[in-house]
Amino acid sequence: MSLQKLSDALIAWVIREVAAYIGKRRQAYRQHAVPLDGIQRTAMQPFFPALTLDSARIVVLSGKRVGNPLFYGELIRMGFEFRMLPDFALMTAITFIDTVVSHKPLTDRVLFHELVHVVQYEKLGLPEFSAKYVKGFLKGGCYEAIPLEKNAYQLDSRFAASPAKAFSVPDEVQAWIDAGRF
Repeated sequence: MSLQKLSDALIAWVIREVAAYIGKRRQAYRQHAVPLDGIQRTAMQPFFPALTLDSARIVVLSGKRVGNPLFYGELIRMGFEFRMLPDFALMTAITFIDTVVSHKPLTDRVLFHELVHVVQYEKLGLPEFSAKYVKGFLKGGCYEAIPLEKNAYQLDSRFAASPAKAFSVPDEVQAWIDAGRF
């Protein structure tokens, strides 16, 4: 089945399923998550507001991987090939609203990228973030083409190129929102 030829009803269903998955995963992982440590906070302070850094929590999994959403099975039964869908077990880290779940210890760059997603959730809310993520994936046909990911990768590249040169991630995310880039 082509990603481009989904009905509006099916797209709406996928968006609801994605939002539910994110909410449930956040709830499950949040209880085991810890705040950013002092070194992480210091590295991120020039780019993120204190409220974002205060709310963010981290879980580094050991010997486990984040599972794919259960609704993937339904999509496969509808004719999707698994290779078309993002595989959560292969991702370095995943952000569930304000909770970053990583499959390995976080580098500053990966943490920065995931905190960009925390800001995106703050600005858009879970339903809108989910809708923009799904629609971005469907339009682009792959994970790398999702505008929310493009924004996070662009900003983490900027951070990595010059970690001492401060800029406001919330302002940058808002500029993408205002320009309709998501």
